[in-house]
Amino acid sequence: MLPIMNQTKRIITFIALCLLIALPCAGQDTLRRNSLPEVSIIQRNTHPVVVLSQTPVQVTTEEQIEKLGDVQLSDAVQRMAGVTLKDYGGIGGIKTVSARGLGSQFSTLTIDGVAVTDCQNGQVDLGRYLLGNSSHISLSNGQTDSPLNSARNYAAGSIINMETHEPEFGSRPINLKLGLAGGSFGYISPTLSLEQRISSKMSLALWGNYTHNEGNYPFTLYYTNTHTDSSSLEHRTNSQVNVGNADMNLFYNFDSRHRLQVKAHYMKGYHALPGPVIFYSTRGSEHSEEELFFAQARYRQTSEHWDIQLLGKHQRSLDIYEDTAARNAAHLIHNEYHQQESYLSQVVRYHTAQKVKGREALSVSLSMDESVAYLQSNLSTHNEVQRRSALGALALEYLPQFSPSIKGLRLDAHLLGTYIRDYETGKESSPYTKISPFAGLSYPMGNFILRYFFKETYRVPNFNELYYFTIGRTLRPEKALQHNLGMTYQSNTYPIAPSQMMRHTVTADVYFNRVADKIIAIPVQNMFLWSMTNLGVVHIVGLDITTETSLRGSFDLNRPVRYDIILQAGYSLQYAVDRTDPKSKVYGHQIPYTPRHSGNIALTATSPWVDLGYSVMLVGRRYSMQQNTANALVKGYVDQGITLSREFFFNSSTLRAQIQVLNIFDVQYEVVKSYPMMGRNYRLGITWKI
Repeated sequence: MLPIMNQTKRIITFIALCLLIALPCAGQDTLRRNSLPEVSIIQRNTHPVVVLSQTPVQVTTEEQIEKLGDVQLSDAVQRMAGVTLKDYGGIGGIKTVSARGLGSQFSTLTIDGVAVTDCQNGQVDLGRYLLGNSSHISLSNGQTDSPLNSARNYAAGSIINMETHEPEFGSRPINLKLGLAGGSFGYISPTLSLEQRISSKMSLALWGNYTHNEGNYPFTLYYTNTHTDSSSLEHRTNSQVNVGNADMNLFYNFDSRHRLQVKAHYMKGYHALPGPVIFYSTRGSEHSEEELFFAQARYRQTSEHWDIQLLGKHQRSLDIYEDTAARNAAHLIHNEYHQQESYLSQVVRYHTAQKVKGREALSVSLSMDESVAYLQSNLSTHNEVQRRSALGALALEYLPQFSPSIKGLRLDAHLLGTYIRDYETGKESSPYTKISPFAGLSYPMGNFILRYFFKETYRVPNFNELYYFTIGRTLRPEKALQHNLGMTYQSNTYPIAPSQMMRHTVTADVYFNRVADKIIAIPVQNMFLWSMTNLGVVHIVGLDITTETSLRGSFDLNRPVRYDIILQAGYSLQYAVDRTDPKSKVYGHQIPYTPRHSGNIALTATSPWVDLGYSVMLVGRRYSMQQNTANALVKGYVDQGITLSREFFFNSSTLRAQIQVLNIFDVQYEVVKSYPMMGRNYRLGITWKI
């Protein structure tokens, strides 16, 4: 393994080389005026096809994001079947997701296929990532159906991918978008987007956003668990948010077979942390400051028999946590965590030229990943720790053709090898090594596709669990076995009237997950000193059902009026119970914050007069503790929101106006116990496109 500095130099050199390759080509657009310009047909980044994927995948498109008024990544992900969201306080609170009961650290967030990581706590706050320049959001259980998967993606239990919008130009070489949104409780958010066509093959996209929110929303404080007697009207305090984001993307399409994308992202934020409402107290004294920068590059090359993908990334971040409740400065809590990671990934894939139902009859790929993560803190112990990782995956995809009766049968398999070792000053841990298998198959039957996969995955203890605020000890990684059996159905688009077309899509999957060696935190002397140990076993049996119906058509009102309606719905059943010790009081109890039943509805409609977005979130009751007692009960809720928008066209520009009403019926609920969420609130926004 390479030292950190050498690894960092390799990443920076890789990204610099990508830029050096692309930039000289920008000045080669020197066609004479009387020459016809070259036309390159480039396939844009398209979202995964839900019904054709061997592993379950759900997608939210750019159009749906706009019509439903989604702002943060968590807004879109929480509507997906099988997802459990933890939201610590709504506006500034941390937002994490667990897919199919595996825990948030089994979910990997990728941006343009490159993983976002946090070696300190192992989970990513989805509230930090905004959707302003995303082309689509997808959630894949097991793994993505892409033929070019990095080894790190093979290691994930589920993958949330944000794909950046690639500019499209008409007759003008510049697209400019200015936006301003405001709303309840001091919310204000200006946005700037600039897209520039540099040449026929290269484009540059700049995007920036600033968000401020006071977050002082009202809520009812109940003084008993029954919510039937003493209560008072309070306001959430210590909830201010100030976050700025800047994003730069360079797209260079050498031709239809060679593509390069370079991204640089910077975020700086301040979050006041309101804390839980407990013991008659509503005041908070904590806040955090975050600064994040990363630069990454993705290069893909395809040919008749060979595909290549190269990924490179370097990330640096600073997190500051401070609690000002101390009586004097000597006892002020001030913690700083500096992280940096360097990452390289290479994928080489060989495939036959012969295809079966649009896919290569045989393909073999080799993925190799290498990373070094480094964490420095101002704590007195374990203040410099480092993790070096090497992952390799050998994958096979085969569509047998020896019998007409099995034409379309698809078999997939891979083996993932892992080597991870941690280092501190003067000592190093024992390496963690593992071989993890995957096997899957799918078989089409008319408009139906049957699918099954088995996967073994894991998650390594993060630095918080190993070193900070705990009694240090050796921990084994959590292991998960995933089984999924499902089917997809899509009807052909058919007319229901001379001017109306309809299509139906349905997916249904049953799954069984088993998590072993689950890491459990046990308080030792007080609530600030914990022992981490491998004790837990969890069984999860579930069902995910999703449906989508689209209706497109027109009718006459002196002139043809076109409309487009999409109705999506999802339902999840999760029976996720503790199976650690039959003699324990929590044996057979539902694991914390996992609802037995949940569902969602999303309706979007487009017309010449107004665009409509309407969403419903239904979440059943949950428990905040391992033991499912009445005191730990967190009641279920239904949250509804509506968005109305309209575009006004001028000579060379477009003005879009939007109004949102969130939590329409002013329901008071909690996603995490003692963290009350916002009631009814409003947002207004305007966007000017040139």
